[in-house]
Amino acid sequence: MAQFEHGDSVIALPLPHRPLFPGFYMPIYVKDQKLLQALVENRKRSIPYAGAFLVKDEEGTDPNIVTSSDSEKSIDDLKGKELLQRLHEVGTLAQITSIQGDQVVLLGHRRLRITEMVQEDPLTVKVDHLKEKPYNKDDDVIKATSFEVISTLREVLKISSLWKDHVQTYTQHMGDFNYPRLADFGAAISGANKLLCQEVLEELDVYKRLKLTLELVKKEMEISKLQQSIAKAIEEKISGDQRRYLLNEQLKAIKKELGLETDDKTALSAKFRERIEAKKEKCPPHVLQVIEEELTKLQLLEASSSEFNVTRNYLDWLTVLPWGNYSDENFDVHHAQQILDEDHYGLSDVKERILEFIAVGRLRGTSQGKIICLSGPPGVGKTSIGRSIARALNRKFYRFSVGGLADVAEIKGHRRTYVGAMPGKMVQCLKSVGTANPLVLIDEIDKLGRGHSGDPASALLELLDPEQNVNFLDHYLDVPIDLSKVLFVCTANVIETIPNPLLDRMEIIAIAGYITDEKMHIARDYLEKNTREACGIKPEQVEVTDAALLSLIENYCREAGVRNLQKHIEKIYRKIALQLVRQGVSNEPTQEAVIVTASEEPNGNSSENKLKEENMENPATGNASEEASELELMKKTTDHDVHPAEEPKEAVLTDPALSTDKLCTQEVNKDVEGAMEEAAGKTVEKVVIDSSNLGDYVGKPVFQAERIYEQTPVGVVMGLAWTAMGGSTLYIETTKVEEGDGKGALVLTGQLGDVMKESAQIAHTVGRAILLDKEPNNLFFANSKVHLHVPAGSTPKDGPSAGCTMITSMLSLAMGKPVKKDLAMTGEVTLTGRILPIGGVKEKTIAARRSAVKTIVFPAANKRDFDELAPNVKEGLEVHFVDTYDEIFVIAFQSDTETETS
Repeated sequence: MAQFEHGDSVIALPLPHRPLFPGFYMPIYVKDQKLLQALVENRKRSIPYAGAFLVKDEEGTDPNIVTSSDSEKSIDDLKGKELLQRLHEVGTLAQITSIQGDQVVLLGHRRLRITEMVQEDPLTVKVDHLKEKPYNKDDDVIKATSFEVISTLREVLKISSLWKDHVQTYTQHMGDFNYPRLADFGAAISGANKLLCQEVLEELDVYKRLKLTLELVKKEMEISKLQQSIAKAIEEKISGDQRRYLLNEQLKAIKKELGLETDDKTALSAKFRERIEAKKEKCPPHVLQVIEEELTKLQLLEASSSEFNVTRNYLDWLTVLPWGNYSDENFDVHHAQQILDEDHYGLSDVKERILEFIAVGRLRGTSQGKIICLSGPPGVGKTSIGRSIARALNRKFYRFSVGGLADVAEIKGHRRTYVGAMPGKMVQCLKSVGTANPLVLIDEIDKLGRGHSGDPASALLELLDPEQNVNFLDHYLDVPIDLSKVLFVCTANVIETIPNPLLDRMEIIAIAGYITDEKMHIARDYLEKNTREACGIKPEQVEVTDAALLSLIENYCREAGVRNLQKHIEKIYRKIALQLVRQGVSNEPTQEAVIVTASEEPNGNSSENKLKEENMENPATGNASEEASELELMKKTTDHDVHPAEEPKEAVLTDPALSTDKLCTQEVNKDVEGAMEEAAGKTVEKVVIDSSNLGDYVGKPVFQAERIYEQTPVGVVMGLAWTAMGGSTLYIETTKVEEGDGKGALVLTGQLGDVMKESAQIAHTVGRAILLDKEPNNLFFANSKVHLHVPAGSTPKDGPSAGCTMITSMLSLAMGKPVKKDLAMTGEVTLTGRILPIGGVKEKTIAARRSAVKTIVFPAANKRDFDELAPNVKEGLEVHFVDTYDEIFVIAFQSDTETETS
């Protein structure tokens, strides 16, 4: 400031809008290039000061009314004296803090008054410095006025946060507040008229200046309150409909971001169009047309109407279906063979049919749909075969069961007029898998129900007819769908209950069930392995011998499938798991071996003792050799590490304490030194399941030996029967009740069905005719009351295939001759003695093998069925195929004499 005191002339800067108060910044725009140049030079000469003076309003104009900016332009044009006349005398000494382009930033310092003009262009004037009049700072009035200004300023500052910045800036440049500065500050930050502010600037009396400022600040406070009330009124105004509108718009935006758009029709249409765009080339034209029509309809409907939701759901289904989208199939026959063999043992006819299907697809270059029906008893793996086929073909897999299904809508869909209408299972399947050529497994097709709402079996006709399913019409979609590439695999237990029209459309592959040899393989390679893993048992901890498995299959699980066998194997492994855990075995990562030494179980209750006790549990029978063989088998089946622990068997049985000592001494010396864990790790005892201790795990045998007689007596013949569990042998017994002239009669027992009762009557008549032919003098049938019985009276028995067995039984009794040893037969007989074909050849052959039958008699018409059987089923059997009963008579009776002499 000292520099300025020497030269008391300054360049005059006109301020058009507001005066500049000391301590405040103000940016102004200088358009006069000469003036700007002068300011720049001043700044270079270290005299960065100028005088800032407010411009007066033109005469005859109201200062409060804002007009156009012509006056501003005129000020820029004014020069010299004219400009001087338009400036207020009192202004502010301003420091030029920065010049950027034509913008000059000024910082006010002190008051000035113009005395005379020094230079016209740029306008330079001489000035006097103005100082406030002396005042008494302890004057109560001045104090009170200043306090009122401060409290009013505080009120205003609470409302307007913008003013807080002014306070900070002001205090940085002007230091602490005093009365004159307070008055200047209040006037500067108030939004008052420029002339009122100029009045405060010109006032040198501190008290008067404070009063003027107080008026301005009070006015500012009133304006702030008014502003608040206006804001509140406007807020209330928009809080109604406009606020709701704003919130709705926000809600729409949020829903759009989350993909939950519900009522925005444009977004919905865009979503559906985007979905179908990718499939447009493959999608059938009639479907595209329906989609276009529905989209147009959607635009016309109100979003709140029920019809809108129906149309939206319909479009959702139509656009999501995989129109013309097929998955790439794997036509590699070797790969398919490998997968089918991995998952299933045997079933060569099923596998062959699938490989044929793949081979045809390979030659044609495209896949085609077929309807295959796997029929067979429960547990033979029909459903899992379907899954394996899908894996082999690299097709998507979808399974739905129609067992007990009584509603046609499940297959054909509901009409869209119903509330909660849904498409049928087939459309749901296509949506789920995303391809138009999946493998669909329709389970339990023989158990379809029939309800009040139609017949589902008839509804399946269109779905499963290769001629019709090219244009399958679902009631909900109402547009044809091409299902000709879908491979349908149906499963059924019995095909007799499937309606003929439906059966006609399917290709039947019968799965007869497994023979003992196949069950052994399945148990070993699949069931046991899976069960062991499921139970968390290590292979080295358990051994189930072949003898035990064979016993399990023969005496507990004779059914055609292997589900029951799996349950029994799981039962065995669960008991073993409990046994191992009770002994302290843990198959955690830090593995410990199975603890078997008696030394580690003080009460001598080790698994070895248990096994020995089980083997020796009946010493009174004197089966010493049997026990020895069992112990020998134990030695063979366990690891060589166990042998030392098995040697002192007598000691273990007679004295547990003694056995403990011996076992301890036979262990490696490290046991004595405390390294018990290492020794236990070496000594791994397998829990051995053999036929002798199998009963402890699965209970008593369910089936006893079917063979009651080693050599069948007179009047008894072995027949072959088919049951739901596979095949079985049954004896037909005939005996004489009483004899006397004309007493010839027939009594039947054994819970026989109507067909079998009729069969017995036919047998009685045919037997009588044959006896008359062979032995004319034998009047047995005429004079004897005969009782025919089929054992296992609690089991219902029906079917015509026991006819020839019954005749043989009656003739054996009439002639007093037993039939040939190890003979079994089956066949339906007519009154003339013709033998008609029967069913279940495979099962009956398996049953004969199980009962150690050497000779079987089948009807000649069944020769082809027998020839198709696997070699291991036919091995070692002497089979006769007969057309008339006379041939059976020869086999059963006339070759008997040769057997006896041999």
